[in-house]
Amino acid sequence: MAVKTADAGLEERWRDILSVHARTMCEIDRVLHPHGLGASDFEVLDMLASAAPEEGEQCRVQNLVGRVHLSQSALSRLIGRLEKDGLVERSVCAEDRRGVFVTLTRKGRDLHAEVLPLQRDVLARMLSS
Repeated sequence: MAVKTADAGLEERWRDILSVHARTMCEIDRVLHPHGLGASDFEVLDMLASAAPEEGEQCRVQNLVGRVHLSQSALSRLIGRLEKDGLVERSVCAEDRRGVFVTLTRKGRDLHAEVLPLQRDVLARMLSS
C-alpha cells in the first residue's frame, strides 16, 4: 500500500506543476496580447535575443524545437507569423542546405526589449510562492 501513497504524492505534485504552468502561460498570454504576442511567440524571441553574440541572435530551427515545446510544424507556423510581422527573418544554412536559421530583426529586438519586463514580472508573481 505504500507504493499507492507514493504514487498519489507524485501524481499530486505533477498536477501542481501542470497547474502552475497553465496559469503562468495564461497570464503571460494575457499581458503580452496587447503587444501582439503570445507566450510561445515570446519564448522564440527570448531565445533568439539570448543567443550568443557570435551566433548573431540566430538559431537553427531544429535547435529551437526542443526548447520551445512545440512540434516542428507548430514552430514553423509560429516562425512564419513572426516573420510576416517583421520580427524575425529566415535564411538557409550555407553549410547544410536542409538547415534553416531564424534571426531576430531590429523590430523583433525592440519588441522583445519592450515586453521582457512584463514577462519577467509575470514569472516573479506566479513562481514566487
